[in-house]
Amino acid sequence: MKTQVEEKFSEFFVNWVAKLEEHLQELTKVSKESTVVVRSDPELQALVEKVTAHLKEYYTAKWAAAHQDVVAFFCPVWLTPLENACSWVTGWKPSSVFRMVDSLTKSSSSQQMKSLNDMSEQQVKKLEELRKRIKHEEDKVEREMERLQVAMADRKMVELARLASRIKNGEVVGQVDVSLKDTFSGLERAMKAADCVRLKALKGVLDELTPLQSVEFLAANCKLQIQLRQMGKKKASPSEQSNRSA
Repeated sequence: MKTQVEEKFSEFFVNWVAKLEEHLQELTKVSKESTVVVRSDPELQALVEKVTAHLKEYYTAKWAAAHQDVVAFFCPVWLTPLENACSWVTGWKPSSVFRMVDSLTKSSSSQQMKSLNDMSEQQVKKLEELRKRIKHEEDKVEREMERLQVAMADRKMVELARLASRIKNGEVVGQVDVSLKDTFSGLERAMKAADCVRLKALKGVLDELTPLQSVEFLAANCKLQIQLRQMGKKKASPSEQSNRSA
């Protein structure tokens, strides 16, 4: 049975993905037509900003909901098992955007990605510098998650859990609640830190790309997320599908 936070965020996520699919259609259309329809940089940039605003909307809603129930985002019922298997600290791994750029720039046979094939040496250099900075920040988040996981198994927590199994209405239970509250706060900080690295990686890549390259990159990024979800639904059992809206 879903909690109130899970119910509300599941509903939000269904609507958010539906809007993402609409943005993908527009991005794909513009990308495909780039060889025959010349659009101005301001026009392309407006589309990029519209899509990135939608992506940021997800994190605004996520942070508000996670403040009420952060654990729900570490085992989200609105995602398929496949999506959860690919998750890194409640979302996509920031460094994956660089692998995506690498893949797109090497897809020389794709006429739709022609502008990404024409990246300059300066762009490549800047993106490599960004890749290193993002990797460093990923490592910091992973160290913090490791610290939180180890803290859950420390002697004090184990002893409190053992005593709490004996005393149901006393001081020990209260001490366990306080310790868990500290853990939840730590998880929320780690989740937000991971999200900030995600947003920093996305913004950093887009800042180095031209408007048309940004359109092509966002099209590939959105398509990957939607296709992963579609594959996850096909793999999910009927009971799992019934527990997830759309």
